[in-house]
Amino acid sequence: MGTTHLESVPEPKYWHLKTVLSEALDSEFTVGEILPNERELAARFGVARATLRQALEQLELEGRLQRRRGVGTTVAPPRVGVAVGTGQQAWPGGGDDAWRAVDSTDAVPPSTVATALEIPCEQSVHIVRRSRVSHGQPVAAELLYVPHASVPDLSAIDTANQAARARAVLRELQRLPLDTQDRAVELGSARADDAKELDRLPGAPVLVVTTRFFAAGRTAALSVATYRADTCRLTFGASGGVEIHHGPERQAS
Repeated sequence: MGTTHLESVPEPKYWHLKTVLSEALDSEFTVGEILPNERELAARFGVARATLRQALEQLELEGRLQRRRGVGTTVAPPRVGVAVGTGQQAWPGGGDDAWRAVDSTDAVPPSTVATALEIPCEQSVHIVRRSRVSHGQPVAAELLYVPHASVPDLSAIDTANQAARARAVLRELQRLPLDTQDRAVELGSARADDAKELDRLPGAPVLVVTTRFFAAGRTAALSVATYRADTCRLTFGASGGVEIHHGPERQAS
């Protein structure tokens, strides 16, 4: 990292410093590398530590840095692509190794979910919980709601292992011919449960991707996946071809 003259620029000091630091991350550091401590960085750039913290906090919000307890501030891995185009039509768990089945419970879903599934509000469903990890860190958590009618043969599967039961629900679901699916994406704030799973503070920005799966002319399942907004980006189209990366050596495709 080099030094820079911050006094001559009209923008806030921390914002200009954020730009300089971002360029240094692209050219001088690798994913997972630990940055020098705040005292060293502040001295190198000739700024107050408060200014430096503002710049680091902004880079963390943008997903360029991660602050890890007991480790320090490290360079974050590339953002995970979240495909929201119409080209990928597949049941959850259909050969997607990025997701890990956590558990499965039988419970009454929220009324909004029951309405989307077109089932009575008091009717229980299978609720499969899955998590997604990238570069050793959690980036997404999913709740998959599956009506009993979508997996009628599941009752024959007897296991006390909740992860195994979750995988069984997914396998049975894939027996249905998938007609189509639709997705909706919105920006939200992490609830307490989501924040705990995603290793974020409650209220942290998240991307909520809701997917409805249709089979035999009805809604066969509903997925609500919560992604960390600082580590994920959206891709559109059949090939997910809209991607913008950081770094001079990479190009937008």
